[in-house]
Amino acid sequence: MLSKSKIHLKLTKKQVLQSAQQILNEYTLCDRCTGRLFSKKLKLKSNVLLGKKIKKSLNIKTANKCYICKNILSNLNSYVDKMKNYAIDYQFDSFIVGAILKPSIIDRDDHIRSKFKLLGIDSIKTDITRQIDNIFAKKTRKKIDHLNPDITFMLNFKNDSCELKTKPIIFFGRYLKKNRGIHQKQKPCNECSGKGCLFCKYHGITQFSSIEGRLTEFFIKKLGISKAKITWIGGEDKQSLVLGNGRPFFIKLFEPHKRKLNIKKKSLKDGIGFRNLKNIEQIPNEPISFSSNVELLISTKKKISPSQLNILKSLTKTPITILDSRKKPSTKYIHKVNFKKLSENSFIVKMVADGGIPIKRLIEGSSISPNISELLKTQCTCKQFDFYNIFIR
Repeated sequence: MLSKSKIHLKLTKKQVLQSAQQILNEYTLCDRCTGRLFSKKLKLKSNVLLGKKIKKSLNIKTANKCYICKNILSNLNSYVDKMKNYAIDYQFDSFIVGAILKPSIIDRDDHIRSKFKLLGIDSIKTDITRQIDNIFAKKTRKKIDHLNPDITFMLNFKNDSCELKTKPIIFFGRYLKKNRGIHQKQKPCNECSGKGCLFCKYHGITQFSSIEGRLTEFFIKKLGISKAKITWIGGEDKQSLVLGNGRPFFIKLFEPHKRKLNIKKKSLKDGIGFRNLKNIEQIPNEPISFSSNVELLISTKKKISPSQLNILKSLTKTPITILDSRKKPSTKYIHKVNFKKLSENSFIVKMVADGGIPIKRLIEGSSISPNISELLKTQCTCKQFDFYNIFIR
């Protein structure tokens, strides 16, 4: 006596053959398309083998040209070879394939499924991409990743082309600046305003003379990127030095050819370098809180005595209110202050201060209170300020 499951399978096979007979009497289909229409119902994986079995059972010969796919499915290996050629200069561990088909192919597939009420089956587009995924994975030993692939192939069956896009890479690191006279940011390309164009070779910048420029130049050479976007944690003046543990930064690298970099410390041109470089998954969405160990060289309009400088200790006891016409007032803190008189009209201040305090305004007294000019009751000028350590909290 047959079990219920075997009886159900037998009935299902009979229904499939009856349905297949109706379809194949009207339309000529290849083995793959024939099998695709019924493989899920029979819980089978190989469309081509199922298609052959169905045709054999119905004594139907293989079609010369498939009504649905026009024999595209019999030529998938050529597209896989095309993908391999396009990816030869790229480093990746995972991938996914997308496809653009002629609307007529999709229409014919939809017509068959609708006319014969074939529900819950894969579309021809889904089947093509899955088949190519599997063939490419076997040939290259790379992983299929539908959510976050290193590289995405887009096969255009309309014009027989292939495009690929690579997932951006993100690094966290700290840069050092040992020479004065270097800007933090680079001016964008005049032609595209930093968007990337033929004139700037899609880098968004045409020169590499700043911190941003030197870092971008390094990653272009090492990883073959097209463009870099840096998220700065604080900033400094053109004449400032960044020493000690360096200023933290995040850098997002677009369209990399290579993805792996073992360099954690590097000296670049003009006294610029980086350290503690590490690959991360994403840049934090929330602002980064930090404090800076900074040394200020200050000159005064009037002569000052050593005892007058003692009032600067009050900076550690009073919230610093920063006024900005475009934003709401913000409050920051100075955690530590030391000072040393150099001459009658100059002195040095060393402090640990919250990130976001505008140093020159703190000294000169523009829309910030309290400020050093206000406390000393004489106009003060910032001659120079350097960063020695920056701490992320």
